[in-house]
Formats: sequence, C-alpha cells, structure tokens
Amino acid sequence: MEKKATSPAPAPKPAAAATKGKGGLNPALVIPLLFAIALCVYIFVLGAPEHFKDGDHEKGPIDGDYYGIVYKGGPIVPILMTCFLIVLTFTIERLITLNKASGSGSIDAFVRKVRSLLDKNQIEEAIKECDKQKGSVGNVIKAGLLKYKQLTTETALDKEQKLAALQKEIEEATTLELPMLQKNLTIIATLAGASTLLALLGTVIGMIKAFAALGTSGSPDSAALATGISEALINTALGIGTSAIATISYAYLNSRVDDLTYSIDEIGMSLQSNFAAHY
Repeated sequence: MEKKATSPAPAPKPAAAATKGKGGLNPALVIPLLFAIALCVYIFVLGAPEHFKDGDHEKGPIDGDYYGIVYKGGPIVPILMTCFLIVLTFTIERLITLNKASGSGSIDAFVRKVRSLLDKNQIEEAIKECDKQKGSVGNVIKAGLLKYKQLTTETALDKEQKLAALQKEIEEATTLELPMLQKNLTIIATLAGASTLLALLGTVIGMIKAFAALGTSGSPDSAALATGISEALINTALGIGTSAIATISYAYLNSRVDDLTYSIDEIGMSLQSNFAAHY
C-alpha cells in the first residue's frame, strides 16, 4: 500500500534568484587585468619621455608637468593606481547590479501595493505585482506567495507548521538573493584600509630616501632630498584619495543592500501575519 506524502513539496524558486548569485565580475580575472592597465599607464603615459627634462627620468619632470611628478612617486604608485581602478570598477558594477535588483518602479510603492493586496487576501494579484517588479524583492516575495498559495490547500500540517514552512521558504529565497547583492563589497571595504597602508609604505620609502640625502657626507643633495619628499607626498595623496573614495562607496552600497533587505523583511512579516490571520 502506497504512503502519501505528509509534507508539502517546496514551492519552486524564482529562476532569476538561482542564477543572479553567480553573476557579477570575477575578481580573480578583473584585478590582474586592472593591475596590467595601471602598470601600462604608469610606464607609457606617466613615464613618457616628453614629461621629463631632455626626455631623461634622472633629470626630473618638467616644471608643472603633473604626469612626470606622479611618475616620480616610485614603484608604489602603480599599486595605488590599481587600488583606485579596482574601487572604481567594482563600485560601478555594484551600482548596476543593485539598480537591476531594485527592479522597476519604486521599492516603497511596491511594498505598499503588495501589503495592500495581502490585506485583501488577493494572492494572485500580489504574484502578478512581483512579476512586474522584476527585482530581488519581487523574487523573494513571489517565492513566499507561491508557498502561501500552496499551504492554503495543505491539510497534513497544523497552523504552526504552516507558518514555519512559510518562514523557511522566505528565508531560503532571501539567502539566494543576498550573495548577488553583497558580492565584491568586501573587496571595496578591504581597499578602504589597505590603500592607506600602501600609501604609508610609499611615504616611508620616500622619507627614507629624503633622510638618506641629508645624511650624505659634505653638503646634502638637495635634488635627492626634494625627490624623496615628493615621492612620499605623492603616495600619501594617492592612498588617502583612494581610501576616501572606497569608504564612501562601501557605505553607500551597503546602505542600498540594507534597504533592499529591510523591504524583503517587511513584506515577509506581512505575509506571515496575513496567513496567520486568514488561516
């Protein structure tokens, strides 16, 4: 005699939710490429002969030529340039991804619309709104609504078990979406601190050269002293600038992710409350 299943089959996950988490730029490929670009810019653009007196790097940059001045910042400069390019690239990539995840129209308006439909127990209409929204919030709530719809006809579970199953479905759908939203944010956060440390390293190297010029026997080498101080200040400026941009970028992008997560939690709670009230 065949036994009937006593637990409901899981509602199908939105296809977009399962695949978006794997999207985005691959840091293992992007970072080496950006380093190669920064190195080429440093050697062939900043270090071009026309930026130096008589085309000789040893004679120093032409007065007022900032390309040559930055080039004299030393070997830490291309690394700092790479950090800046990484922050810029992944910030743009995250902005594009989060805009897609926000879906069409206003998130707040979507939340209000779905909550209104839930209050009227219009589940099918709410599912249609999720299809129109086409974002991460819509994907998660659609998974919850499909489970909601399935549980309304389920007789093998009591009310508490149904609420637990509904909550689990929303949590699983959210787990599928969050990696896509948070991907590469760690890199930006890391560079916010690492850029400052790299700048400090460049500053120390420059100051070592400056003090070495002061310590020469006889009269100090004023040119070497100026070069060392210039190298220190160039690295400081590049590192602090990159760190500031990375910090602001991370804070803004992280707040965008938090807003989406809050919207998901808000509708998820409304969905569970509605189910508890009607069933």
